[in-house]
Amino acid sequence: MDAEPAFVPPMAEPQKSDLKVRVASAVVMLAIAGTAFWFGGMAFDLLIAAVAFGVFVEYVMLASKIATTPAALVPMVIGGAIYIGWAGLALVVMPEPLVLVVLGLVICTDTGAYFTGRSLGGPKIAPAISPSKTWSGLAGGMAAAGIWAALVVLGAGYLLSAIGPTGPSIASALEVANVGVAALVGATLAVFAQAGDFYESWLKRRAGVKDSSRLIPGHGGLFDRVDGLLPVAIIAGTAWAASQVGA
Repeated sequence: MDAEPAFVPPMAEPQKSDLKVRVASAVVMLAIAGTAFWFGGMAFDLLIAAVAFGVFVEYVMLASKIATTPAALVPMVIGGAIYIGWAGLALVVMPEPLVLVVLGLVICTDTGAYFTGRSLGGPKIAPAISPSKTWSGLAGGMAAAGIWAALVVLGAGYLLSAIGPTGPSIASALEVANVGVAALVGATLAVFAQAGDFYESWLKRRAGVKDSSRLIPGHGGLFDRVDGLLPVAIIAGTAWAASQVGA
C-alpha cells in the first residue's frame, strides 16, 4: 500500500501592494488642496479649518486610548486643542505664498529624510518611538529643507531684482538675498518638522495603533499626513504675525 503523501500547507498568497491605492489617494488629496488654493480666500481657509478639525478628532481618539481616567484625558485634550488650533490659525493668517513655502519645506524634509535614511542607514534616533528614523535621515532632511529655503529666498531676490534698472540678475539677487541665513533657518525648521513626526509617533505607540485613523486609504489619517507641518506652521505663522505688528 502506497504511503500517503506528506501534507503540504497551501502557499500564502502574496500580499498585494497598496501603491495604486496610495497614489490614487494622493491624487485626490492634491486635487482638493489645489482647487482650494486656486480659489483662495474663504475656500482655502475652510479647507484648513476642516483638516484641523479632523486632526483634532484623531488626536482625541489617540488621547482617549492613552488616558486611563477622564481627569487625565482633559489636559491632553486641552493641549491638543491649543497645539492643533494654533497651527491651523497660523496657516490661515499667513499669506498663501508663505503657506506654499512652508508646505514645500515640510515635503522636502520628509523626502530628504526618507531617501537619505534608506540609502545611508546608521544609528536610530529613538527606536522605541520610531524605529525607521535615523540620524542620517535627519541630516538629509535638514539639508533638503535648507536647500529649499535658500532657493526660495534666492528666487524672491531674483524677482525683486527685476524691478531695478539692470533687470533680473542672479548677482543682484545674491546681493539682497541672505541665502546662508535662509538655509540655516530651513534646516532648523526641519528639526521641528521631525519633532512633530516623533510626537505623533509617540502618541500612536502609547495608544497601540499604527495610524491615527483609516480615513485616507493607503495613507492612514489626517494627523499622519500633517504631523510635521503642525510645529513648522506654528513657528512660521507666529513669526510672520509678529513681523506685521507695527509694520
